[in-house]
Amino acid sequence: MSHHRGPLALVLHSHMPYVEGFGTWPFGEEWLWEAVATVYLPLAELLAETGAPLTLGLTPVLCDQLETLPGPAGERLLSFLGGTRREVHAEDSAGLDRTGQPELAAEVRRAGRDYERAIETLEAGGREMLGALAPPVDGGGAELWTSAATHALLPLLASDAGLRLQLATGIASHERRFGSFGGGFWLPECAYVPGLERELADHGVRVVCVDQTDALGLGAPEHLEPVRTPAGVVAVPIDWATVGLVWNDATGYPVHGTYRDYHRRTVHDLRPWSNGGAPYRPADATALAREHAAEFVSRCVDRLDSYGEGRGRPGLLCCAFDTELLGHWWYEGQAWLRGVIEESAAQGLELVGLAEGVERTQAVERELAPSSWGVPKDFTTWDSPRVADLAFQARRAELRTVAAAATAGPGGGEGSVQALERAARELLGMQSSDWAFQITRELASAYPLERVHAHAAAHSAALRALTDSATVPDPAVRNLAPDLDLAPLLAP
Repeated sequence: MSHHRGPLALVLHSHMPYVEGFGTWPFGEEWLWEAVATVYLPLAELLAETGAPLTLGLTPVLCDQLETLPGPAGERLLSFLGGTRREVHAEDSAGLDRTGQPELAAEVRRAGRDYERAIETLEAGGREMLGALAPPVDGGGAELWTSAATHALLPLLASDAGLRLQLATGIASHERRFGSFGGGFWLPECAYVPGLERELADHGVRVVCVDQTDALGLGAPEHLEPVRTPAGVVAVPIDWATVGLVWNDATGYPVHGTYRDYHRRTVHDLRPWSNGGAPYRPADATALAREHAAEFVSRCVDRLDSYGEGRGRPGLLCCAFDTELLGHWWYEGQAWLRGVIEESAAQGLELVGLAEGVERTQAVERELAPSSWGVPKDFTTWDSPRVADLAFQARRAELRTVAAAATAGPGGGEGSVQALERAARELLGMQSSDWAFQITRELASAYPLERVHAHAAAHSAALRALTDSATVPDPAVRNLAPDLDLAPLLAP
């Protein structure tokens, strides 16, 4: 091992907009049920088995939903897995048999067992495990991070009070669920503007990820250097030269012909084909995932050694993915992740939690450019003309909420507090970055627009209860932001 070889920090950003109870097929809570079965449960088991020191980001809004699973939402999840998923696998496998495609039919039946295993895990206590997320975390070595309450794009918020509402509510949620906040904070969409770190520092944030690819250039050695900001928060660049080995829709590992094709589907949206067009063969794909894991680790070793030899000190390689990529979008992704964990030990590559890696790596001081990890790496995905109405609608609602809170003041009666809580929660629902992303990428038809408009209407109704003697609404929006912190809105 090179004397100057630094460690690899694998960061998994786990997130789902609040969809529990808001719609079903094809857009709505079934997104969450699919992720539970194909991503979160397998990942919890992997972390418990390997004890790998990964960085696991859990957005508060995802945890809000997982927390409901011991109740009626969990019954709907089991009904989906044991009813809908079981039925469509049976129907499509029978149809493929009838049309003379037995290998495809067999693969559909095999894939159906993924959901049967999820049912078994849930019935054995997995709902409580997911609701708290403590057992898999304690069983593994994961470093837990939180994020803003509902994954709002922080640079686009309209007011300091609105920014603090997102930060304080998200961190309070994490502290209540996990007992403490270690300072690791995922910036939604990695969206950063200079100065943001001051408010982050005031809320106890110590480490964030940023994407400086456009500012530094792909593959620049500076991507392996944590940056200490004037407020003391350390910003760690994501290294897209490494991430791109996986997350590239033209050349990344998941597009290999042996892997399962995400896009070609049966009548009921099942996927028994490989990217190459042949029937999917899981044993071949799993073996390839292990080969790709070994190659990935080798490339990381080369990257770190090159930096260490050139700079005379260890660097910190940060590789971040959406957790949902591993298991849902890329079916073999968690087999690859397990391989990376095992190959790192075999090839002498140390894995660390990102905050730990920062403590062991010399940070530099330099200016950071405004950026995101979007395509392009600015804020276009969330503020282009195509989604401008959503952005302005959310900003108007934010300013109306701040003004209403100032008028009501901290001494308002119980009805005023309830109305303000409801307005704040509806605002948080509107501010999710997912809605603009889905519209920009044409991913969910009219669903995101319907969600934003519904939250906006309920928000206006709640504010009317503050000024027009309208009926005071229930302050809750299902389990959205149960740890809502109104202090940022009520502070003088």
